[in-house]
Amino acid sequence: MTMARTSRLLLRIALGCVFVFAAWLKLKEPWQLFAMSVDAYGLLPQWAVVVVARTLPWAELALGLLLISGVWLRVSSAAVSLLLLGFLALMVRAYLMGMKIDCGCFAASGDPISLRTLARDGGLFAGALALTVLAWRAPCARRSSTTTAASPVPGPDYARER
Repeated sequence: MTMARTSRLLLRIALGCVFVFAAWLKLKEPWQLFAMSVDAYGLLPQWAVVVVARTLPWAELALGLLLISGVWLRVSSAAVSLLLLGFLALMVRAYLMGMKIDCGCFAASGDPISLRTLARDGGLFAGALALTVLAWRAPCARRSSTTTAASPVPGPDYARER
């Protein structure tokens, strides 16, 4: 197993587990508790807070399971990177504004935004970004352009794609 393949596997399992765990913590509590964390950022109207609080944990769960399974890795890793970038940007904004609020990362955990939470989420973002790069650099498991429907035997380029 190559270093890139091993790194891709470890990153997708670790990030997938973090996302599944974060989703599980949010889903086991009433959605209103997570809505309070979302609302504390003061950016969304009330109807949007409700939509985010009710849907984000399910999206996190789906993304985590996709990462763990390795299905649609390019799309799921890019989505996780964008989501973590958004989370990190919101947290940095709140920190710079001096807001004393819970980050909302792992449900109503009482985890106030601090340099520690910023470093943690920054590390998660860096890992997701690395996974995204590795996923897009990996060869796609697709048929060779020299293979046709009439010819089930792969063309001469097949071995080089793998």
